[in-house]
Amino acid sequence: MADSSSKANSRLTKISDFLTGSRTATAIPWDPNCTKFPTRSEVPRREDAPAGAAWVWGQDDYLGRINLLTPTRVSAASKEIKTGDIVPLNLPLNVPEVPAFAREPFKHEIKPLAEGVAYDDKYELNTQSGTQWDGFRHIAHMPTETFYNGTKGKHIGGSENDPNRCGIHHWANHGIAGRGVLIDYWSYAKANNIIYDPFDYYQISFDELYKAGKAQGIDIRPAAQGGDIQIGDLLFIRSGFVQTYHTTPSDIRAAAALRPHSIGKTDGQRWAGVKQDEQMIDWLHDSYFSCVAGDAPSFEAWPSQEEYMLHEYILALWGMPLGEMFDLEKLSQTCKEKGRWTFFVTSSPANCEGGVSSHGNALAIF
Repeated sequence: MADSSSKANSRLTKISDFLTGSRTATAIPWDPNCTKFPTRSEVPRREDAPAGAAWVWGQDDYLGRINLLTPTRVSAASKEIKTGDIVPLNLPLNVPEVPAFAREPFKHEIKPLAEGVAYDDKYELNTQSGTQWDGFRHIAHMPTETFYNGTKGKHIGGSENDPNRCGIHHWANHGIAGRGVLIDYWSYAKANNIIYDPFDYYQISFDELYKAGKAQGIDIRPAAQGGDIQIGDLLFIRSGFVQTYHTTPSDIRAAAALRPHSIGKTDGQRWAGVKQDEQMIDWLHDSYFSCVAGDAPSFEAWPSQEEYMLHEYILALWGMPLGEMFDLEKLSQTCKEKGRWTFFVTSSPANCEGGVSSHGNALAIF
């Protein structure tokens, strides 16, 4: 009976696609060029994948949602370039001066080659210390200790070390470019007397993001639900961390970054970010963003008070790049001046074989 129902549904999908001109993703591996993708509850599950996983691009895939950045979508996104204004999205490499989560600060040394006529640079840095992309090696699905697409800890410098599995170099070899969308929640909150400290625990709900988007004139629901979000869009959420950082005395900034860090709900590190709940998870999944990023140290409200982190869904279960501490200050101002909240984005992750993460190296172009 189940098989008959599946065949009937498949036939209906084909008829619908024929009538509408759509291409629906059905059998795994999905074709990235499809124009319709299943909701979170409808995604077919591979037998070797944890519950909730969307490992749909093939057994050897390490691009995840970057697959959605097809030539057709990138070409369409390039139409966002109208004036040619360039807005860098990267903090200086030494910001924050004292990184959170016990990470090492950036160190820069000038190496003279021939005094007075030639010099080199020497950098020492943790790729998680500033504007960053969390790669698929960063955090696993905790209950199964599994990283994206079946990668295990033993493959990441362990007994079966394999730099190819989920290494950041796959992103570098593909590149990241597409249409960016900014939700300026920080400006919305200030305009509506919503008071919170980005340096403390605060949850930004989907409903609040929706209202912020509406205030900007955009519907943040996916296009499949009647909204303005297109498949492959890069999402940016401004929560106010960077502006607060620059207006806070250095000793207070350092004290916040040096709060004790431990795993779990009582972590002393506390930061504002998006809320962990089913509505947020559904929206982040069903919008089919290629990447998501924010200006805060953790993107999600930290520490999570649920039995899961959004990092687990975004990175390990879905294979979606997760950006943190992007500098969205000039971007916010430019969007306000131009009265538009979409733009073209490029990012060139570090080409480090087997790398865990990368600095953003990102630009928005209007």
